[in-house]
Formats: sequence, C-alpha cells, structure tokens
Amino acid sequence: MSEIIGLVGISHSPFATMLPPADPSEPGGRFLADAARVAAAVGRLAPDAVVVIGPDHFHSNFYDVMPPFVLGVEEAEGFGDFGSRSGPLPVATGLAWPIRDGLAGAGFDVALSYALTVDHGVVQSYDLVSGTGKGAAAGGAAGPGGTASPGGAADTGGGAGLPLVPLVVNTAAPPLPSMERCAALGRALGAAIRGAAFPGRVLLIASGGLSHWLPSNDPRDASVAAERRTSVIHGRKDVRAVAAAREPAVRAMGGNPNAHVNSEWDSWFLKQLADGDLAPVAELGDAGLEENAGRGGHEIRTWLVGLAAAGAPLVWTSYEAVPEWITGMGIGTTFEVS
Repeated sequence: MSEIIGLVGISHSPFATMLPPADPSEPGGRFLADAARVAAAVGRLAPDAVVVIGPDHFHSNFYDVMPPFVLGVEEAEGFGDFGSRSGPLPVATGLAWPIRDGLAGAGFDVALSYALTVDHGVVQSYDLVSGTGKGAAAGGAAGPGGTASPGGAADTGGGAGLPLVPLVVNTAAPPLPSMERCAALGRALGAAIRGAAFPGRVLLIASGGLSHWLPSNDPRDASVAAERRTSVIHGRKDVRAVAAAREPAVRAMGGNPNAHVNSEWDSWFLKQLADGDLAPVAELGDAGLEENAGRGGHEIRTWLVGLAAAGAPLVWTSYEAVPEWITGMGIGTTFEVS
C-alpha cells in the first residue's frame, strides 16, 4: 500500500519566473528562499512519487468543455507559459490509475486524460518543491530523474524528475466546484492513495493562491470584453495564439508595489489549515472568498483538497506578501522544515 508522507501547499505566480529577485532582500526573495528549504526537506523525505493538485489558466481547459476535475494518467506536458518549464513530465502511471479507480468508487467521476497539458499552476510548484526545472529555487534537492518507481510507476510521459500524478482543479472558470466538494474530493483522494497497490512514499503538492485580484473570466459577466469572452470559450482552436495575446497583459500587471494583497486574510487562512479546520474557509462561499482574497483566491481550493487528503494539519508555514507579483505567497507543510 502507498504511504502519504506529507503535504506541501505552495503559492505560484507567473512573476516568480518573469520577475525573479536578484537576492533574498528583493520582493519574492523570502518566498523562494523558504521554497528551497522546503525542497531540501522533501529531499530528505525521499518520496517515490508526488500528486500535484493545481489549476489551469486557460492553457488546457476552455469553456467548450470545462471539467471541474481532470486527472492525468499517462502523459503530461508543461505548456511553458510565463517562463515556466515546457515539455514532457514524468507521470506515475502505477499510482494514477489506482487514484482514478478509488475516486470513482467514492463517487467522483473525474475527467480522464492520457495526454494532459499543464501550465505554471502545476509545473512551477512541482519544480520548486522537487528542486527541478526552471521554477526550482536555488538549493533545492532534486528527486530521482528518469527512473521507474515502485509499483510500476514508470516515467512514461518522458522527462526527468520525480514521477507525478497531475490533478487539475477548476479554480478559474465559474461555476466552480464548491469548496465543500473539493474537501470531499481530498478525503477520497487520500483514501485512494493509501489503498493503492503502489509500494511507495507519496508526497502531496497543492499549488495555488493565496490572495490575488484578477479580472473576471466568466462568459456570463458583462464586464468581460468580447475578445476575451471568445478566447475563454474557443481558445482551444489555437491555444498558442491565445496565450501569446494574453501574456503581455499579464506581464503589465507585475512590478507594482501597491498592488492589492490581503495579508491579514492570507494569515487567517494559513491558521485555519494549521488548526486542521477547513469548515470556516468553506463557509465563506464563493462570494465571501472573492471579497477577501480576490478571484485568484479561488485557487485555495487546491489546498483544501490537499489538506483533506493528507488528513493532518499544517505544522510549518511561511508567508510573504509580494504585491509586485500581485499575490500573497504562502507555503505550508504537514512536516517540519529546518
């Protein structure tokens, strides 16, 4: 049977790769330094595989078909948006299929992908925590590259690094899965991993948040420009062109030291997870979450999935408000970090 050895919840931001700090005193420096400490701790834990729970930012999923949850089971490829790593990623197929079966048995009919494209919402955090690729902080401890893991979890998707199972949660395209549903998915995920015939050590990574304010993507919202509305519905037809058109606007949002970040709410959120109490977060509902953490704050759903799967509270946290990255950058682990 598999063993869950812990959870890392970690924020991501395009600006971590587009506007990296030159030294730890600059914006984002503390976050990246602490991410390197986490990567070193993960190296000591020696996982055989990771399950990365993250969002998509209209690089793979669009409103032509918008699933609430997508599980990659065979091939995964980094899109390469905002300077994140592109190309094949190693997929732990021997773990992915028992997870799919376990979730189905628990009543979660997640969408299935044999060839999943993932963007910086998955890749950046995977690289930071495992110590590989462009997103890795200096000093990180890389996992085993290009090898097979216990239980037949070979790197069938190609690429070097620790074998992963990507689980994409819709956090950007309303209507969203409820926070209660995400927590329930997490409990089912934890049970599926523990029951898997995969004799390995599994680390959970939840990628997203914390507070950040972004424009609406909802086609029902009259404030969404016609061009943007078309792109979020029909962008799959030429996803590279859609991404190329969008990136300059995103880049223009960075570098503002006065951008809104709600540090008080971010700290409250981390405390709830340190208490192991997800109910007050879920009780906010979508409107309450947006009011306190912005539309980008919906990404904390990945943390709810991860913590529920781990079945343990956070014991170590780090936080840096980085308005220049338009995001409150948090990290939390269910194991000690030195």
